[in-house]
Amino acid sequence: MSSVAVEEVFAHPALFYSSEHEYVRETVSFVREGLAAGEPVAVAVPGPNLELIRAGLGTDAGDVRLLDMTEAGRNPGRIIPRVLRGFADAHPERRVRIIGEPIWAGRSAVEYPACAQHEALINAAFTGRAVTILCPYDEAGLDADVLADARVTHPTVIAGGSEDVSESYDWRSVVERYNEALVPAPDAAAFAYGAQELPDVRHFAAGEAARLGLAGQRLQDAELAVAELTTNSVVHGGGAGTLRIWAEAGQVVCEVRDGGRLIDPLAGRRPPERGQIGGRGLMLVHYVADLVRVHTSDEGMTIRFYLGM
Repeated sequence: MSSVAVEEVFAHPALFYSSEHEYVRETVSFVREGLAAGEPVAVAVPGPNLELIRAGLGTDAGDVRLLDMTEAGRNPGRIIPRVLRGFADAHPERRVRIIGEPIWAGRSAVEYPACAQHEALINAAFTGRAVTILCPYDEAGLDADVLADARVTHPTVIAGGSEDVSESYDWRSVVERYNEALVPAPDAAAFAYGAQELPDVRHFAAGEAARLGLAGQRLQDAELAVAELTTNSVVHGGGAGTLRIWAEAGQVVCEVRDGGRLIDPLAGRRPPERGQIGGRGLMLVHYVADLVRVHTSDEGMTIRFYLGM
């Protein structure tokens, strides 16, 4: 595999692979190149692929941070702050390299738009930083549209052992394309609120979430996320909003709509600076939820999060 040119500060290649043999060859080579250069290396890929890389590295696996992406990156919105920035920020004086595989054949159609936006936003989150992030894509298991999007979200593509510039690269277009309007379920329970109703809407959310099947930590997660989003509505979203909640495909879905507008595409994905006051609400929602979808327009904003029962 050809290495990224040394003059590039930030590198974000997609790796197209078509077999386990090719996957192991390319990823293990990438990891060992980093170790040989004295770079801290992390690997965050789905569990079965993680085991392939672990076995391929042998004793070198002990020098690598290994994460199961189906757990660490279940919600694509927490991969940048918790996985990628979490590792890179722990080594501020050194170049790091990371393998991140956020899209696999088991991802649902509901999850995919958030996955594609995540891949696009990596480019904004790491511009100018000494980081190489390699993102593998299974050519045999993923749809053609997914592979086409990978060429748009990555400046270079590695295929067949060579790395070439992607002529389709335009990550902002993917962020916009998947800024999709979100339609709530027709049977969703709804509660309109303003500043005075914040305690009531949170009580309503807890009751509905419990009725729909959440309990224990999952119920606490729902309460925390609703508290953060409804407070944001009052403070930043025009002073009022509407909460809707329903069950869908084994998950409880909570949605907050208000008059706010999300201008910063990395909101909720940028770890707060030391001493920063506020600005953590949406990131906390990303951390506790299994999936977060966002739609923003001139008319307002919708934030929807999913929690498995």
